[in-house]
Amino acid sequence: MTEQTPAQVGATSGSSATPTPVLVVRDLRAHVAGQQVVEHVDLEVAATGVTALLGRNGVGKTSTIKAVMGLIGRSGTIELEGRDISALPTHRVAQLGVGYVPEDREVFSGLTVTENLRLAERKGGEHRYDLVYELFPELKERGQQAAGTLSGGQQQMVSLARALLNDNRVLLVDEPTKGLAPRLVQEVGRVLTRAAEVVPVLLVEQNLQVVRDLASRVVVLTDGRSVHCGQATDFLDDPAATQRLLGVHGGTDPAGAV
Repeated sequence: MTEQTPAQVGATSGSSATPTPVLVVRDLRAHVAGQQVVEHVDLEVAATGVTALLGRNGVGKTSTIKAVMGLIGRSGTIELEGRDISALPTHRVAQLGVGYVPEDREVFSGLTVTENLRLAERKGGEHRYDLVYELFPELKERGQQAAGTLSGGQQQMVSLARALLNDNRVLLVDEPTKGLAPRLVQEVGRVLTRAAEVVPVLLVEQNLQVVRDLASRVVVLTDGRSVHCGQATDFLDDPAATQRLLGVHGGTDPAGAV
């Protein structure tokens, strides 16, 4: 498989009618406490569906998402629907419609489920409680329960619900199935499928079966650099590529993980 840059993929996609990407990242570099954690990342998030960000552990996937959000120091170009947001602080990035679901859920454990959702409400925008409670009816039932007493799977529901509550332009979702039982992995997959019908998603995910089920495109990182992007099925169906870049065979094994 020939590795391609995002620009090359766009040029060879075969259609001039391809929608403009909702999020474009060029030459992204990021650091934490003076240490470089992202060296050079180029990626595009399509205006529809799920784009998966893949790579072995420690290659900079979470750091890339945090850099886009402005949570760590970064340089390069980040454009949201054509607007340069590279220099904006985190709260402004969020206000412009970038929803973020962190890797470790980060619910407010001492607050109720309802209070967690209310804190996520963006002023002046639509609050999609109907969608949230359609996807997560259990959260409505547990509205007065402290979030810290929920199971890991229920806390993941709260984290996803907070991002879906607002009318976002794109969602950045970091390892939503991490540590979950197989039944809950399927549930998260169902929710993300429904969410992607409403808003495009950039998904960091270790479970390759989840990626196969959800993503239409992939971007692969190695050592803080983007080294491949293209169609998800093309990549996952190429054992040599997945072995070389991820250390696993793509296949269809639900246990397959990056």
